[in-house]
Amino acid sequence: MEIHVVIALICSGLFVGFINTLSGGATIISLSVLSWLGLPLSVANGTNRVAVLFQTLTSVSSFQNNKLIDWKKSIKIAIPLVIGSIVGSFIVIKINEEIFRYCFIVIMASMVIFMFIKPSLWLKENAELLKKPIKKWYYLLFFLIGIYGGFIHVGLGYYLLAVIVLGLGHDLLHANAMKNLLVLLYIPFSLIVFIANDQVVWKYGLIHAIGNVIGAFIASRLAIKNGNKIIRIVMIFVFLFLIADLTNLINVKNFISFLLNK
Repeated sequence: MEIHVVIALICSGLFVGFINTLSGGATIISLSVLSWLGLPLSVANGTNRVAVLFQTLTSVSSFQNNKLIDWKKSIKIAIPLVIGSIVGSFIVIKINEEIFRYCFIVIMASMVIFMFIKPSLWLKENAELLKKPIKKWYYLLFFLIGIYGGFIHVGLGYYLLAVIVLGLGHDLLHANAMKNLLVLLYIPFSLIVFIANDQVVWKYGLIHAIGNVIGAFIASRLAIKNGNKIIRIVMIFVFLFLIADLTNLINVKNFISFLLNK
């Protein structure tokens, strides 16, 4: 493998691991880099999950060391999330490549719109909700989010953060720790489906994971030190980046290809 490919995978992985640990949405960069390397979008989607696995393993370790994870709630909602992710993974490996691309665009657009929904509420803990048991229909919601995650994963963090904060009452820091754990719990199951269908290029996934791990380590330490403030800043940055991409002010794939071809 050429050295510039290794550098591209590690450097992009570092950035993606950092952003995804604090918020979400950076997976589009991973998919763009892997597509630049010649992988079909469906294979890039599977390969990226190798890096995500190691990324979340790193971040969860840091969050757990600081006792920021609500394990009881996490395990409960992980069950429908995992089942949904398996369903979503089977859907994506069977879908036509062109249909997958259109779905990708629709999902990205809906994710940006979703960010407008009462963003200020994401930053405060709701003591009343924290005391209440999880409502039954939230389990269905996590199942649907799992389908989405198994299908494409891009922006999954925002959906999880929204439900954990607005629905379960956690502040953004604790919700972010729980989000990383949930991704760690579901990603191996969806990855198995992609592996079984030969949708993973291991050499790219493992090298990309090196950067993801470094980025996740740095991001989790920053989140623990600075709390909601740093998470909010990163979320705003990613939000503006996605807006620019969706409105064609920039083209992420072309921009990354330009940088990598320099």
